[in-house]
Amino acid sequence: MSIAKPLPDMLLAQYKNWRATGFAEQAAHFAELEKGQSPLAMVISCCDSRVQASEIFGAAAGTFFFHRNIANLVPPYAPGSDHHGTASAIEYAVKALHVPHIIIMGHAHCGGVQACYDMCEDGIAAADSGFEFVGHWLENLRPAHARVSGEGDARVVEMGYQGVIVSLDNLIGYPFVRDAVEAGNLQLHGTWHNFATGTLYTYNPDSDKFEAQ
Repeated sequence: MSIAKPLPDMLLAQYKNWRATGFAEQAAHFAELEKGQSPLAMVISCCDSRVQASEIFGAAAGTFFFHRNIANLVPPYAPGSDHHGTASAIEYAVKALHVPHIIIMGHAHCGGVQACYDMCEDGIAAADSGFEFVGHWLENLRPAHARVSGEGDARVVEMGYQGVIVSLDNLIGYPFVRDAVEAGNLQLHGTWHNFATGTLYTYNPDSDKFEAQ
């Protein structure tokens, strides 16, 4: 016997409203998508429910190939026998979909960034984080802490910025990503979104700063 339950009535009602309005208005677009996908970019963002890249860019379905994980991290290239959800998504985006852009999108008030910052500040090991999986996953973010300067709350913001840069550094370590970049077929981008103000910051490698747009 399955333990699954029916969807809540509220969600079903919202779906039916979308089916009758939003979908109906874009029926031709969705019919075109049936032929296949050719996304403009891959977006690697956080699982946080407050981060919605489609809304930020006013993008229709089919524009982005999405991957979400805790704290929008790209782990180092390490093929092996473990589960590799993020690496698999990147590989498919680059080798099968041939996306021309990959965007790492960090965000304000990220619980994962805060948790890793606290682990680093207090010398807490992943195994002692209180989470079976999250603590170990956040080890991918730990190198960002060594790059943080400043004081107070600004340090956590800076760690979020540096986390995006760490992920960009890890991303270019994937041979198929590096090959696509060197061939001029792929560009990598770092962004950070403050959802409270609506401001998007983009990473400028020349200044090594995140600049408000």
